[in-house]
Amino acid sequence: MISSKRPIRRIACVGEVMIELMIDRGDAATLGVAGDTYNTAVYMARALSNIEADISYVTALGRDPYSERIMQALHDHGIGTDHIERRADLLPGLYAIELDEHGERSFSYWRSASAARTLFSPPCEIKLRHLDVFDLVLISGISMAILPHSVREALMEWAERFSAGGGTLAYDSNYRPRLWESQAVARQVNDSMWSLADIALPSVDDEMAIYGDASAESVADRLKCRGVRRGALKRGADGPLDLANGTTPRNLESVCQVVDTTAAGDSFNAGYLSALVMGQSDLDAAVAGHLLATKVIGHRGAIIPKTD
Repeated sequence: MISSKRPIRRIACVGEVMIELMIDRGDAATLGVAGDTYNTAVYMARALSNIEADISYVTALGRDPYSERIMQALHDHGIGTDHIERRADLLPGLYAIELDEHGERSFSYWRSASAARTLFSPPCEIKLRHLDVFDLVLISGISMAILPHSVREALMEWAERFSAGGGTLAYDSNYRPRLWESQAVARQVNDSMWSLADIALPSVDDEMAIYGDASAESVADRLKCRGVRRGALKRGADGPLDLANGTTPRNLESVCQVVDTTAAGDSFNAGYLSALVMGQSDLDAAVAGHLLATKVIGHRGAIIPKTD
């Protein structure tokens, strides 16, 4: 269990869930539901289905058919929706994803006016203080980037109180440059979030892109200077680096063929956090995250079949 923190029974993932168009060969496309912290919520709900833990998603949606599709997807995955703001005049974001022959992704987004950008902005029924009921809250760099400056500041103030009061804050910098006003703003916000996070879940590529670090070791050193004491640095095929002691699990499973890297980091976060909730060690949590990610990148799309 998380040291010096209250037991984790109620979990919230905060951010944006979107309509996903997976472009197939030719002119066909598959419609789905996805988003970084949403993907993590789905995989956590699966991993923790047999223990006493509740997963909720926190976002803002419209009241249109696509928002209803998202709500239904959340219900189908057993994810709570009591903390979702509904905006009658807005829509969810949309993105299209295409893959190259190596499974690497390219995205096209339509999200500049999405309902999720109004989360915690007045007039609102879902307020930051409503997150106090949770024991673990996951936030990402995308969650922060889409919010107005004033809401970001309020969210960071809340996060400090939440952690000091025994809650566990997990953060993944998940970097999308186009969502930020500038790289400098992204650095400033991420510096603050790393200093607040109880569990850090960065990806080495994102951190290098934000800060210009020359190596994974440089990333780990900088995070330590920012106050990070626990978590894992995701390094793809090189395996996760434990940020508490600088070790990497041995004999990690490798992937024979990468089909689609979508949700690799999101699923790692789910495996890692779920293992901690179940009382496993940080090193075992890193292994669990890595194993789940290797499964996910062997399939197309963010959410793999449940029976796999």
